[in-house]
Amino acid sequence: MVESGGLDGQVGLDRVGVWLRARLPGLLEECGVPGGAVAVAVGERVVESAAGVLSTATGVRATVDSLFQIGSITKVVTATLIMQLVDEGKLDLDAPVRDVLPEFRIADAEAARRITPRQLLCHVAGFEGDVFTDTGKGDDCVEKYLGALHDVPQLFEPGAMFSYNNAGYCVLGRIVEVVCGEPFDVCARRRLFMPLGMTHTAGDPYEAIVHRAAVGHVERAPGGPLEPSPVWALARSNSPAGSMLAMRPRDLVAFARMHLAEGRGPDGRSVLRSDSVRAMRQPQVTLPDIGQGTAWGLGWELYDTPDGTVVGHDGNTIGQSAFLRLVPERRLALAVLTNGGRSRQVYAEVADRVLGELTELTELGELGEVRSVEAHAPEQGAAESSPPLEASRYAGTYLSSTSRTTVRGDEHGRLWLERIPLGVAADLDELPYRTELVRWRGDTLRPVEPERGVCTPIAFLGDDGEGRALFLHDGRADRRVSS
Repeated sequence: MVESGGLDGQVGLDRVGVWLRARLPGLLEECGVPGGAVAVAVGERVVESAAGVLSTATGVRATVDSLFQIGSITKVVTATLIMQLVDEGKLDLDAPVRDVLPEFRIADAEAARRITPRQLLCHVAGFEGDVFTDTGKGDDCVEKYLGALHDVPQLFEPGAMFSYNNAGYCVLGRIVEVVCGEPFDVCARRRLFMPLGMTHTAGDPYEAIVHRAAVGHVERAPGGPLEPSPVWALARSNSPAGSMLAMRPRDLVAFARMHLAEGRGPDGRSVLRSDSVRAMRQPQVTLPDIGQGTAWGLGWELYDTPDGTVVGHDGNTIGQSAFLRLVPERRLALAVLTNGGRSRQVYAEVADRVLGELTELTELGELGEVRSVEAHAPEQGAAESSPPLEASRYAGTYLSSTSRTTVRGDEHGRLWLERIPLGVAADLDELPYRTELVRWRGDTLRPVEPERGVCTPIAFLGDDGEGRALFLHDGRADRRVSS
């Protein structure tokens, strides 16, 4: 058994540190990742490593103190701030959002009246979630963002199913602002970053510029070279969902260690009540069968494995990707931050080594399935050896604010998916995607071609009344708009 605070745990962590320093430079190069940094914490001890460059245009080297954007991992920060308000008796998770934000409106007035903070926290509110409207750089930008939601459609009844929702976390960020009486990023710094000794964090480019900050790298054409993104971050109005926040890996694991220490900061003082810490890790909704986590808690994604539970969150911004995993039983936290390329392959190898060395997780369950899907995408023509798919169940067009996805069958019984980026995704040079879909399990199909280096399974859910799937679900529910 690995004891987090014992000699075995210390020796294992030392071995991980040696391996990281030796392996990370080559791993980044093999995966086409310009630069990255990793931190691993067990109990009070941390090992860290960095390699590569922060920008291929400048050649500035990445260090362990370099800042990378953490993207949607910010949502766990937002969730933690919300739970602090619950601790203080200032917020009821199961009361309507309108009790705090009477101005909250979406296209479905009845749904808006019923939606609760709990539903926002675990992504079951049901309205279109990819709304990236830029409402300026002022301290009132999150307040103004709520006005951009008035025409957002309701996809399904609140609480009916999971669909990842960025906009919902912006609403939660506004709740924090209203209750605390100050901008979201100021709240995060005062209530979390300062008490936790997180000295290398930046809530916007003005703060990031005083540190060594990574730039995201993107492909401008399919198969083309990675180039530094001309835009560093998304809009400030989306900050509570993950558009801006950047930090070094050591600071990210400092935040994670508070959660592992039952809500206590480095000085032993309570930052979050222990029952709130545990509540955040309790399953709230089961996830669709798409090879990712098994459930979602209050902010955390939950991965059930044969040997224990792993909690975490991923983040993706413009050309940057971040991964955070916690093993509460071992007081272990892992942060992997990157700035382009096949970042998930970097995470997969690092996580496999770290969790294998420092825990008893001999089989990673859904985490392992994610890696196997990425690493072992079916070969071209694999569908020829299996019975043809019933195209009528899946074929059609599915729409969201960021993409139009069309699924078609051909004369050979093969099924094809084409996705065209829309809105902000098109503005940020997201590339069209085309792939064959093959059988995986049940109504979940698997793409042959990777997208951003990953073959993410796609679930087809519900029924439109004519035997056809109502939703295409890859973490977000895109609703059928035509046959």
